Amino acid sequence: MTSLLGHDRQAELLLSAARGGRLHHGWILAGPRGIGKASFARAMALRLLAEAAGPPLSDEGLAVPQDHPVRRLFEADAHPDYADLFCLEKDSGTARNISVDQIRGLQRLIQSAPSLSQRRVVVIDSADDLERGAANALLKNLEEPPADMLFLLVSHAPGRLLPTIRSRCRTLRFDPLDDGPMRLILTGQQGDLTDDELQALIRAGEGSPGKALHYAGLNIADMESTLAAIAADGDASNERRLALSKALALKTARPRYEAFLERAPAFIANLARQRQGSALGKALDHWEAARQIASGAVILSLEPGAVVFELAGHVAALAPPT
Repeated sequence: MTSLLGHDRQAELLLSAARGGRLHHGWILAGPRGIGKASFARAMALRLLAEAAGPPLSDEGLAVPQDHPVRRLFEADAHPDYADLFCLEKDSGTARNISVDQIRGLQRLIQSAPSLSQRRVVVIDSADDLERGAANALLKNLEEPPADMLFLLVSHAPGRLLPTIRSRCRTLRFDPLDDGPMRLILTGQQGDLTDDELQALIRAGEGSPGKALHYAGLNIADMESTLAAIAADGDASNERRLALSKALALKTARPRYEAFLERAPAFIANLARQRQGSALGKALDHWEAARQIASGAVILSLEPGAVVFELAGHVAALAPPT
């Protein structure tokens, strides 16, 4: 499972409540995408099911030994007291929503007695993806749950959930990770990173390992280095902008081009944070212009080289006056 570094407080809160018989039946795990909420939910489900079934666990946190019988069942998707709902794969790709039929399929689990212990767990990843009928069907389960049932609802935007679902659950918030946990997770997932690339991924991830790993292998450190040089001297000769445009316009560079569309406005936003007064206003104007260009580039099928050159031009416009 994905590392859960940085979520010790959340783990202790739920485990303490469970061991004290005070665990609420519904929890919304809320926070930005990619920070490990879904991995946390599944690791928590495994730990609670293992503790309930025995044998006793000596390790702290959410760890469950590899040879624990409950872990073997859980990882084989064969645990009778556990359900994991997510958008299903179809012939045409991943479904956009979790369907009402998937929620109705929980009735077997809800209406039957627990098999291995007095604990049953449902993870929904994510509750944001519930279609309307599915959300209403889930609400009925949350209103009158069995005493031994736990619902863990992953949500990237809890404000969009039905107010009635939010009112029947408690919210456990997850914050973006600090640089230390980010560094450990990224080096564990991508062991061959240079220090420059690691630092660039940490910046790009903004506390989200999932977001950072999205950029892995795209050499965004070199991309950011070029933007920093343009921002420093304005690139009066256009040499750097032209080279960047040419490199990212290649068909083979499509993933890097799409990463640039995300990172260039973010780079300008970071410059804006370092400014005040009229300089801040100017930076924000260029950020808004860059954001609009980047957001429409793929949809409008704009020529990549021209887009890169224009975005880099907004960076150049923020160089100190000579």
